[in-house]
Amino acid sequence: MTEAILTAQDLSIGYKSGRRPPRVVAGDIDVALDHGEFVCLLGPNGAGKSTLMRTLAGMQPPLNGHVHIAGKDIAEMSATEVAQLLSVVLTDRVSAGTMTVRDLVGLGRYPHTDWIGRFTPEDSHAVSWAIGAAGAGDLEHRNVAELSDGERQRVMIARALAQQPDLMILDEPTAFLDLPRRVEIMALLRNLAHTTRKAILLSTHDLDLALRSADRIYLLPSDGALQTGAPEDLVLNGAFEAAFGSDGVRFDADSGAFRLTTERGGAAVEVTGTGRHAYWTRRALERAGFQVRDAASRCSINTPDGENGTWRFERDGNKMEFHSIRDLITAIKFEFGIDTLQETGTTG
Repeated sequence: MTEAILTAQDLSIGYKSGRRPPRVVAGDIDVALDHGEFVCLLGPNGAGKSTLMRTLAGMQPPLNGHVHIAGKDIAEMSATEVAQLLSVVLTDRVSAGTMTVRDLVGLGRYPHTDWIGRFTPEDSHAVSWAIGAAGAGDLEHRNVAELSDGERQRVMIARALAQQPDLMILDEPTAFLDLPRRVEIMALLRNLAHTTRKAILLSTHDLDLALRSADRIYLLPSDGALQTGAPEDLVLNGAFEAAFGSDGVRFDADSGAFRLTTERGGAAVEVTGTGRHAYWTRRALERAGFQVRDAASRCSINTPDGENGTWRFERDGNKMEFHSIRDLITAIKFEFGIDTLQETGTTG
């Protein structure tokens, strides 16, 4: 076991407002973050994730308890001491004017330079390393204002790396990115944690990526009782379902995905077959409000075996064939009287 870089004991987070009693967002928080660990903070909107991140980063005082970085109480450390150990990446867009990427990343060296900001060869090397580590080498001489959101996020990660911290805290680093860029950033951060031994904590709403990527999850439900553990443990013990379940949506512990629930889903359909056709057929049926069962005596669908093929539908001896999931779903709805769409396909 390595010594934790970040610890919080008996932590309560929230807000003070004059003479009024403080508003406690979450309490009794005890966590530890180890070197080389990649941890994702998850929770529903309004649970207090941003408040917790700000408190752990020393940007907001706790209502109770203590946060320690490298064994020191963050409340007793100077801003420079904190910056030499901790870097923070927020969702706010940085106004960089006509600054180049290398110049912006160079700002990450401020905790290490002298009072007029003179660079040493060591500082220049740190900037070059950070740009390369963040996968931003082809952006080095570009103007920051010309970058896409995904490119800009890589640059902000490079700036945080240039500080050479032991701990990185990132608040929603993938919030404004499309899916491929979100995957890239999560993979980048996970790799950085494991190869550089930096501890990385990030908050995200992307549960699927967090479940697939994180070494550990901090789960903050609406009741403020923080739970920690391996992603799989929190799925198996029901914590995810309890934290994110709501009217019309449920967390499926068997697949690790969220599913829509419908009031009309009484009709049971059996799907046979394996592979991608069977998987996406089940998805489409569930979305349409059907219950997909391993065995449903009156209604069954046989999915194609190869890349292209035919869906075969049978109900009470009535057999039909279809060449697309759309046509299949339309016909099944008609069979069960769910809507008035006309049946398509070929009767067999």
